[in-house]
Amino acid sequence: MGPVDVPRRPPADEVRLVNASILLRRPLLVTGRPGVGKSALAFRIARELSLGRVLQWPITSRTTLASGLFEYDVIGRAQSGQAWYVAQQQAAPAGAAASGPQPPTDIGDFVQLGPLGTALLPHRLPRVLLIDEIDKGDADLPNDLLTLFEDGWYSVPPLVRVRNQSPEVTVHTADPGGFAPVREGIVQAHAFPVVIMTSNGEREFPEAFLRRCLRLDMADPDAEGLAELLSAHFSDRLGDMQEKLIRDFRQHSEQSDGLAADMLLNAAHLVTSGAYAYEESDDAEWQAVLSAIWHPLNGDGTGRSD
Repeated sequence: MGPVDVPRRPPADEVRLVNASILLRRPLLVTGRPGVGKSALAFRIARELSLGRVLQWPITSRTTLASGLFEYDVIGRAQSGQAWYVAQQQAAPAGAAASGPQPPTDIGDFVQLGPLGTALLPHRLPRVLLIDEIDKGDADLPNDLLTLFEDGWYSVPPLVRVRNQSPEVTVHTADPGGFAPVREGIVQAHAFPVVIMTSNGEREFPEAFLRRCLRLDMADPDAEGLAELLSAHFSDRLGDMQEKLIRDFRQHSEQSDGLAADMLLNAAHLVTSGAYAYEESDDAEWQAVLSAIWHPLNGDGTGRSD
């Protein structure tokens, strides 16, 4: 399940950059604090352009380009062949050699395309691919991705090796219950995917990578943006408390060198639960709860970063 996509009025620069990214067929690198809606941008694009389900690829320090393209379960295929052989032996009369159909050779049952590999299938309309927190990946991953996007195709070596016996193989995709045919072991994009890459600014990217991407820096939401966020989630349940909650949140954010917008939602959930008397702003229990849930993002309690 992806981030909650709440109604909002996007800033003009955001609209311009998204449109330019689609027209120029270039990835859009989205930066900003955690909680400002970087990942949600991909879901808004998919919804407004009717491009279907967003393909999500979360990046970690162990993520490789190959893992985003496809996985081949070679052990599973070997076990399947062994199970077939044992079944044939058990079914054969005593002392007779096993006979019957050849063991299953549909290699496609053991190939699973990843979100990146699925995005590059020859779809009629482009798919939206969310590459989440790309700054956590290996240093070579950004440039490897750009090379792949420029080529617009990739090979699946296990399928290439059997292309003479099986020119077209149906494989699993990253969509739930999805399948797609692959010819000659090659996947060639028809429509360039809409690629949204998010970054929390944890490290610098190579110049070549930044030069070939478009970059959108999402600012922290202002009071109006926070009000839209709360209204989308809670309708009018906050009542008169909404304005005070936003004012307190922005004050805490300034003192802590910035808080994530989703921290405001946590406080609003507690307010609407009725467990705390938020009208009594000096209530010690409530202030203790706020201090716990509105903690500085750098974790040191000072709001400073080295």
